[in-house]
Amino acid sequence: MSSCWGSQIKLSIFGESHGTAIGGVIDGLPPGVAVDFDAIAFQMKRRAPGQNRWSTQRHEDDSWEVLSGLFEGRTTGTPLAFLIRNKDQKSKAYANLNIVPRPGHADYTAQAHYHGFQDYRGGGHFSGRLTAPLVFAGAIARQILENKGIHVGAHIRSIGPVDDERFDPIKVTADQFEAIAQKNFPVITDESGEQMKEIIEAARMDRDSAGGIIEAAVIGTPSGVGAPIFDALESSIASMLFAVPAVKGVSFGDGFDLAAMRGSQANDAYDKMDDDGRLVTLSNHNGGILGGITNGMPIVLNVVIKPTASISKPQQSVNMQNGEKTELIVKGRHDPCIVPRAVPVIEAAIAFSLLDAYYLYQGLEHV
Repeated sequence: MSSCWGSQIKLSIFGESHGTAIGGVIDGLPPGVAVDFDAIAFQMKRRAPGQNRWSTQRHEDDSWEVLSGLFEGRTTGTPLAFLIRNKDQKSKAYANLNIVPRPGHADYTAQAHYHGFQDYRGGGHFSGRLTAPLVFAGAIARQILENKGIHVGAHIRSIGPVDDERFDPIKVTADQFEAIAQKNFPVITDESGEQMKEIIEAARMDRDSAGGIIEAAVIGTPSGVGAPIFDALESSIASMLFAVPAVKGVSFGDGFDLAAMRGSQANDAYDKMDDDGRLVTLSNHNGGILGGITNGMPIVLNVVIKPTASISKPQQSVNMQNGEKTELIVKGRHDPCIVPRAVPVIEAAIAFSLLDAYYLYQGLEHV
């Protein structure tokens, strides 16, 4: 099923943007894990809409209901099902999307796949609204990982031509992750963030949108997590990241910049063996993964977020009833830039996929 992901710890996501509710089922969690609901609420608030001018003004508090899999604050080991009710839908703005598809959206491809029976309001099952259950699941996954000393963090690397400072690929810390997560606009350098806000505001005033890149990192992962060939850790992380509708590119380490290097530059030379018997490298051009398996250095990756497809500028489309060209002006409430709200979503996707890989490496009794 396309809406179910995972090998040992699985996540199913259900619902539509303008339906009664969205939610998910997590299967395979070990029993006895204490769940920090405040930590979940913090992550959900980071993603929630309607908090500032660079996000959609749809107001959803993203409060949740746990239906099963928890008893007295701990996981039971049975499927954990949760529900997030939709409260602020304005479906009339989407009344004609089954006839005139929006450029850049999945309206037409959903029509082709589901033969017109899909719920097209607000993008339906293809909407970014469906990232809320992913953040919930990721919040639980990151709690389990953090108990093992594994931490996930991310920041806005760039929006348009403006770049933020980069993570140190060897010395990035959990304290740095936490400091960024506490910010309303998740960047390392606030001055860069102000310039990014200006780009977003200019796009909004022009009835347009902006995209960008998110840099993420994971620290504390032991060497040996992952697998070769088809179960490479890069593959599993990327497959989860591409579940986020706006993601159009993923690279690890120096990514495409490696193409301009020589092997003597791209190779990460070994420096020493630490107290745990792990080899430490002098550089981290490969992003902490070799042969699909972690080497114990920070996992570093970059994720491309495309400009929000819903813009209020006139665009050309086609009326699918008569085949005639038509001008379309997208109505509704949309983010002029999805990148800031996508940061916790990217972290959640990485955390959940990494927990599944860690489970395969260590076994349930060690999770």
